[in-house]
Amino acid sequence: MPKFVHIDIAADDPERACRFYNEVFGWNVTKLEGPIPYWLLNTCGDPGAVGAGIAKREEAWQSATPTIDVPSADEYAARIEAQGGTIVVPKTLIPGVGYLVSFRDTEGNVFAILEAVEGSAFAGAPES
Repeated sequence: MPKFVHIDIAADDPERACRFYNEVFGWNVTKLEGPIPYWLLNTCGDPGAVGAGIAKREEAWQSATPTIDVPSADEYAARIEAQGGTIVVPKTLIPGVGYLVSFRDTEGNVFAILEAVEGSAFAGAPES
């Protein structure tokens, strides 16, 4: 059954947001190397916990986007549209992570689905 695996937090000033979460909650922050600046938040020592990350806000609709693990991004994108949801960002490969689709549900909330690629931290995540 699909489950939440990540929360993407959009920020106007990602470094300020990182300081905020570190100072308020004591969460460790790690900047990822890559073409798009992204900071991972380690909220606890539990490897099965839902992770979070911070990126620069690029679209007005971006805020906090919960991400749901699915076995097939294409299949679930079709299900989303069949039930009245809309695709906000079509299937996009995030190298080393998987295929991501952002969508709006029938109530206007934005979520993402992730089809993890083999070797990703999300691949084969245990069911809870």
